[in-house]
Amino acid sequence: MKQLLQNMKTGETQVTDVPVPKPGQGTALVRTAVSVVSAGTERMLVEFARQGLVGKAKSRPDLVREVINKAKREGLLTTYDAAMNKLDQPLQLGYASAGTIIEAGPGLRGFKAGERVACGGGGYAVHAEFASIPQNLMVSIPEEVDFVAAAFTTIGAIAMQGFRLADVQVGARVGVVGLGLLGMLATAIAQAAGCQVLGIDLDSARIERSGQMGTHMAVKPSQAQEASDTFTKGHGLDAVLICADTASNETIELAGNIARDRARVIVVGAVGMDIPRKTYFEKELELIVSRSYGPGRYDPNYEEKARDYPIGYVRWTEGRNMEAFIDLLAQKKIDVNPLISHRIPIEEGERAYRVITGEEPYLGVLLTYEAGKPPKDNRIPNVNAPTVRVKPGEILALGVLGAGNYALSTFLPAVKKAGGIAPVGIVSASGVSAQHAAKRFGFGFSDSKPEALYEDPAINMIAILTRHNLHAAQIQDAFAAGKHVYCEKPLAINRDQLDQVVELFNTPDQPQLMVGFNRRFAPLAVRLKDFIDQRKEPLYAHYRVNANALPSDHWLIDPQVGGGRIIGEGCHFIDFLTFLVGEIPIEVTTRGLPDDGKYHEDNVVMQFRFPDGSLGIVSYLANGDRSFPKEYLEVFSGGRIAVLNDWRKLETVVNGRRRIKRHSLRQDKGHQGAWQTFLDSLQGEHSAPIPYQQMIGVTLASFAAVESLRNGKSVPIEAKSSG
Repeated sequence: MKQLLQNMKTGETQVTDVPVPKPGQGTALVRTAVSVVSAGTERMLVEFARQGLVGKAKSRPDLVREVINKAKREGLLTTYDAAMNKLDQPLQLGYASAGTIIEAGPGLRGFKAGERVACGGGGYAVHAEFASIPQNLMVSIPEEVDFVAAAFTTIGAIAMQGFRLADVQVGARVGVVGLGLLGMLATAIAQAAGCQVLGIDLDSARIERSGQMGTHMAVKPSQAQEASDTFTKGHGLDAVLICADTASNETIELAGNIARDRARVIVVGAVGMDIPRKTYFEKELELIVSRSYGPGRYDPNYEEKARDYPIGYVRWTEGRNMEAFIDLLAQKKIDVNPLISHRIPIEEGERAYRVITGEEPYLGVLLTYEAGKPPKDNRIPNVNAPTVRVKPGEILALGVLGAGNYALSTFLPAVKKAGGIAPVGIVSASGVSAQHAAKRFGFGFSDSKPEALYEDPAINMIAILTRHNLHAAQIQDAFAAGKHVYCEKPLAINRDQLDQVVELFNTPDQPQLMVGFNRRFAPLAVRLKDFIDQRKEPLYAHYRVNANALPSDHWLIDPQVGGGRIIGEGCHFIDFLTFLVGEIPIEVTTRGLPDDGKYHEDNVVMQFRFPDGSLGIVSYLANGDRSFPKEYLEVFSGGRIAVLNDWRKLETVVNGRRRIKRHSLRQDKGHQGAWQTFLDSLQGEHSAPIPYQQMIGVTLASFAAVESLRNGKSVPIEAKSSG
């Protein structure tokens, strides 16, 4: 299918062939009929992308500070690679569309195939022939409304939310500053609600056109004060909606001047926010920044998991604002046709961005799509990939599940550097990131469905880089297809999943499985292990992790998706202690600081006891400072001390002799070493890189650590047997 993408590194906006996305849990696959280009949000993104590195840095000094801190912690080359990778990832443009559901995903409620819907949401209602839309970001289109009008629903909902925040009554006099697409829709909504509207804009053509959308008077900013006095009989406006898009502070000053005493000023657009205290203080004005389409926006429980808010407590969610706007369209109280200045086929989508960045006058820019069916073969061949004819079992041929940030920034660069395999295919649910990864790393094809890898006879090994809740099932599917598996940690996020994976080990002639516990394969880890292995007595190890807090809506924190931080990431450090001791722990005691609504079981101290009497402590802390190094390990045993500082420096001390090994320019956490060892084991050069008992035991230890934290008691760790 064709989709419009933005490259943040080169500034190029391009229509690209990508796989049709796969509808996930609670979503629908929608064939797009029309999408609307947002002249504000999307123009801002495109203009930012077209700046050079210096321009981008000036625009986002906050990110520059993060980059500098990261370089100090992890090394210049590591930081440079991470920054370039972030910029290189394609950005999906668009967030307002309308179309027809052609496939209902599992768990979708209230919608069915064949239904016409208006769609919203950045990353969902994108400029593409097909899109996967979550349940709460769709509303049904009444018979009276066509696709063109319905495509304005999301932007209309943004204007609707701004108007609701103004909290005005019938007969109120409302000002709308900025008569672009958003301002015109806000004007129409206010007029439909029985308000009188004073429109303000710099553009004479928009001022003239605004009368069709319901302005009672429209003027330029220089005339606004006089017009407001006349329009309100000297009282001032009851509310002012700022729908402009400018870094200037003039709009916020103007709004204060023309508002009445104790009025509300609602910021809907992106404008300068240096508040003139004198005006706002003397009038006791109430300033509110409107957050997009309404309650539910930016809440993954609402948008992604379809958990609606009770209508008795939250009357106007973003979904209900979308419904209210489309009802106004159906009742003919709003007509969007006067707003349409351009209709551009998706094949010529780049032209839409030349228009909104100044090529010609515009207002409502639409992208249109032909009504087609998804292709039977969803693969997108990479014509630039090296020609490699792979016969089943002939060489190591790789398929990759998942093309997120970890895949693009860490894993795939390590695979490419190691070489020795044929990169055959890569899959991601959206299809976009897979297509990008295929081009960048030379895979033969991209797709959105895992079956494309399982069913390909040439592929004999699969790397699983998806979210944690998918790992166990995808391991089973890959084994059923006879593929070897390299699975990024964790192995599973609950005991039921782990039991299913363990069962696979007990089948004859099963493929090989490795979990991405990469740290044990780092060069400094190998040196440390050699140094400690000369011990004759138990060891003590303390691994301190400055993990930093995550947003409360981060997927890793969700126990049903990421498993939580101890299971989802803490397993790395449990495994490293296991690697040093050479055995899995037999007991864990976990204590934690109070979460206090800010943290998520991620300020904990886990003490592990090992069969030989060794003790290992993992202090996993989210309450530190991001500028401080992340990982620090001390090991004591038999007169020997080793200190590993954030994978850049290893210091060993024995008999008064101190030795130091440094990695000055970059960290090496063992990603390439882990992958290379896995390849060697498949070629018969080594046994399994990580003993299955240790993979299982480490996973069980992470479960036990959570259990101990919650019940306040020590928990034994019982190893499960495997073949």
